[in-house]
Amino acid sequence: MSTQRYSVTPHPIETILTWVKSGEIAIPEIQRPFVWEATKVRNLLDSLYQGYPVGYLIAWRNPTVKLKDGTPSAGKRILIDGQQRVTAFMAALLGREVLTKDYETVRIRIAFHPQEEKFEVWNPAIRKDVAWIEDVAEVFAPDTSLTELTDTYTEKNPGADRRRVSRVLEKLRKIINNHVGLIELAEDLDIETVTEIFIRVNSAGTELSQADFVMSKIAVNETYGGNLLRKAIDYFCHLSVAPEFLARIEKGDKAFAVSEFLPQMRWLKDINDDIYDPTYTDMLRVAFTSEFGRGKLQDLVALLSGRNFETKQFEEVIAEDSFGRLKKGILAFISKTHFDRITMILRSAGFVTSDLIGGRNAVNFAYILYLRGRAENMPAADLERLVRRWYAMSILRGRYTGSPETAFDLDIRQVAARGLASYAESVIENELPESFWTGMLPQLMDTSSGQSPYFLAYEAAQVKLGDKGFLSRDITVLDLLMNRSDVHHVYPREHLKAQGLSKGRYNQIANFVLAQSEINIAIGKKAPEKYFAELAEQCAGGKKKYGGITKAAEMRTNLRMHCLPESLLDGDIPAYDDFLEARRKLMAQKIKIWFEAL
Repeated sequence: MSTQRYSVTPHPIETILTWVKSGEIAIPEIQRPFVWEATKVRNLLDSLYQGYPVGYLIAWRNPTVKLKDGTPSAGKRILIDGQQRVTAFMAALLGREVLTKDYETVRIRIAFHPQEEKFEVWNPAIRKDVAWIEDVAEVFAPDTSLTELTDTYTEKNPGADRRRVSRVLEKLRKIINNHVGLIELAEDLDIETVTEIFIRVNSAGTELSQADFVMSKIAVNETYGGNLLRKAIDYFCHLSVAPEFLARIEKGDKAFAVSEFLPQMRWLKDINDDIYDPTYTDMLRVAFTSEFGRGKLQDLVALLSGRNFETKQFEEVIAEDSFGRLKKGILAFISKTHFDRITMILRSAGFVTSDLIGGRNAVNFAYILYLRGRAENMPAADLERLVRRWYAMSILRGRYTGSPETAFDLDIRQVAARGLASYAESVIENELPESFWTGMLPQLMDTSSGQSPYFLAYEAAQVKLGDKGFLSRDITVLDLLMNRSDVHHVYPREHLKAQGLSKGRYNQIANFVLAQSEINIAIGKKAPEKYFAELAEQCAGGKKKYGGITKAAEMRTNLRMHCLPESLLDGDIPAYDDFLEARRKLMAQKIKIWFEAL
């Protein structure tokens, strides 16, 4: 019995191009719009001309689907690897326009010099030089006569050898007879196998994700509006980063502009808040999991193909229903009301800038919970509290860092089985017992990563609890994070470096405080015993050296806000390691107080 799950067949490039034109092979823009530089297109043509191999294309056939009348319909081939090369062929040889990553349509012109047999990207100098054929697409146009082309060229270039020019143009035209290997993957392969084959064949290329497969399934399905849905996802991601792009969509994509999607995302043009700029993977995860109650995107690929999980058959009614539900999920995701609310919930917990948002999947699941709670008509205040606490718990426990899909799947199924509120509360209670705050969290904070979730939670806690900056009388931590702050080392970096400490040791998060730049600069590399003694003098009527606090009680309050032992002000400066250990415990308690206030 054969174990082969694919076939490899060489086809002339001309045949591949014919299939793409007729829709026999669908290019789903799976790896996003055309991203090649024009020079890469030139090099591809040169490789063909020299007779070099240009790699394999990989197509995966959509499964045969049972139509509503019971008859089977064979699926299209979807090109999952080689999109850039095939698009390059279409652009250079057929003169097709391509869509760039900025969503502009451009013509890529490659010029050819018959006497030197070389290719070049078209430029104004080439236009003035009659030795070049400005655009090779002219050679491949169906109504072009090579004899006439040769005659025209040699008239302009009297010194050129007519027979040689004729031979060279003939050789150029024949490059579309060159073969390219098409690997066709069986329709019944699962995504893991397809991904594995893709990675092995295309080790230098882009890695495919489950979301890429979903996008390809959506893009090639015009029957249920997949092409518009794919654009809605792409455009929303683009607009959330570049709001000014709206005008270009309105002008350049009339079909989308009159669809139901654009009015739902126009609000993005006025938004400059980038606390959560979703990628298409984020959007698909949230829309799918909230709407279908499943966490694995490969299930969405199967559902969009029409898979009936019971009978293992593929049915058109399931594909139609799945497209309808996914569209509903995407519309819920892009709704201004919902999007504003999830970002407001994050901000209300103290996560006021995108720098404080660590793992994206924790935000995605928080959004899923919000949408589920909203669909269940949970009271707004209860839902907001639940989402805030769940988000905080999931970052402190790294719930979605390892294999997020498995965690999404488990959590959403449990939510469906046990109810949102009771499941969320029981998980939070289990994940954050008293021993977490007193024992585990201080140990976890033994890290030098400023992007560690524990330090991000600590900064959010300072925002939420209204703390002032380190040694600041009026400027808050919120002001510092929203404008400009320095992460100051309580035991200054240069001071510790001079003692031979490594970067991982002096950059411990328990040595960090947020301070105004001028305070940080004023302290510089002074030993803590020196500048804390000067702070004590400052509070006893001495010279104001660091910040504006001049009262001892106020200074002690400020140290408490930053989880620093007040004894530092009394000249009791512990050894660095002892200081770190004491401060981690204080920071963990602050995070606990914050969590309880969420």
